[in-house]
Amino acid sequence: MGTLSTQVMDTANGLPAVGMSFQLESITGGVRRQLRRGVTNADGHTDVLLAGADLASGTYELHLDVAAYFRARGMAQEDPPFLDVVTVRFGIADAGVNHHLPLQVSPWSYSTHRSR
Repeated sequence: MGTLSTQVMDTANGLPAVGMSFQLESITGGVRRQLRRGVTNADGHTDVLLAGADLASGTYELHLDVAAYFRARGMAQEDPPFLDVVTVRFGIADAGVNHHLPLQVSPWSYSTHRSR
């Protein structure tokens, strides 16, 4: 039984990104379906986003409200902000294994990679 999870780190402040809003969607045949919404917890993680029968092979998008997160922490940003909502589109080929999507983010950059 595979799972999908994520953790967001605030690299501008060297801390987990606590309280960052996110939305997870699946994309099938050009049709988007919202699967989860929420905020990151005290260590920047989400609860397991998908597991078991809910996790299928396919294309997904994770949308993270980066500008709102940094604005709430009093960080000055341009108008419009350089990064507003960061969208990571990724594919899952094997739904039977664990997938972890870590994200490191600042108001000016982000990085992610595949982890298990």
